[in-house]
Amino acid sequence: MIRTVESEPHVSAPVLAAYSYCEAVTGQQARNFAYGIRLLPTPKRRAMSALYAFSRRVDDIGDGALTDDVKIDRLEDTRALLTRIHEEAVDEDDTDPVGVALAHAAQQFPIPLGGLDELIDGVLMDVRGETYETWDDLKVYCRCVAGAIGRLSLGVFGTEPGARGAERASEYADTLGLALQLTNILRDIREDAEGGRTYLPADDLAKFGCSAGFSGPKPPEGSDFAGLVHFEVRRARALFAEGYQLLPMLDRRSGACVAAMAGIYRRLLDRIEREPEAVLRGRVSLPGREKAYVAVRGLSGLDTRHVTRRSVRRRA
Repeated sequence: MIRTVESEPHVSAPVLAAYSYCEAVTGQQARNFAYGIRLLPTPKRRAMSALYAFSRRVDDIGDGALTDDVKIDRLEDTRALLTRIHEEAVDEDDTDPVGVALAHAAQQFPIPLGGLDELIDGVLMDVRGETYETWDDLKVYCRCVAGAIGRLSLGVFGTEPGARGAERASEYADTLGLALQLTNILRDIREDAEGGRTYLPADDLAKFGCSAGFSGPKPPEGSDFAGLVHFEVRRARALFAEGYQLLPMLDRRSGACVAAMAGIYRRLLDRIEREPEAVLRGRVSLPGREKAYVAVRGLSGLDTRHVTRRSVRRRA
């Protein structure tokens, strides 16, 4: 069973300031993520913000305008900070607020910090311009940049005592991360193409006549772009269905957080499915009121109860 922590001892002023910095980063740069973690109790919300701020730093290095050699050096510097956190060598008065906050979070929760090493490895794959021939190849990348985040988050959430199937919780968290990442890849097809990146597997692109890439607001001539999108949407839905089995294993507020974040991405997937070519014209997003509805739905436990009923029917 994964330990659950609901409270914490007194938090010093320097650590609180470090958490406040991480929460500001999260609120400004992670609107979908921020909707979910609002539903958590304060210690968990702070810890998730620290995880996000560290992850954001890694992503920003990979996506920035620096030369590849400088990016690699910066990523290794970030890995060195992670090593210091592993070794409990980051003091409260350290000048890096993200390091201070994450070090404190790692002392309060059983966070598998090795997942952040995997994230750095995944961003290095981006920097080196790796492409993916098959879905199995792409899964390796997705597990680094998203599955690992699911497993890290589970370290903060914990599982409920006696939860059925809790030994598979990490597997489900990983799979849910894959579902979110594949949705991201579909949403960002045009933006990634403009940055010289292609994530969808080459064999999928070839199957639907899309090997020429996505350089403009129209699909490649003669391609079945809608068929490609619908194929990947079905794959993402299967991942969501498996990953959602995590929900009944979590306490109410952690489950609400996960349901809210995953629910926003599932609705994005619905929009992409309805109008595939929209992703070639710009980033598809949800209005704030719809995100708020998804958050309320998650807090109500509707998604968790649906997953639980489905599991019961399967066992019957």
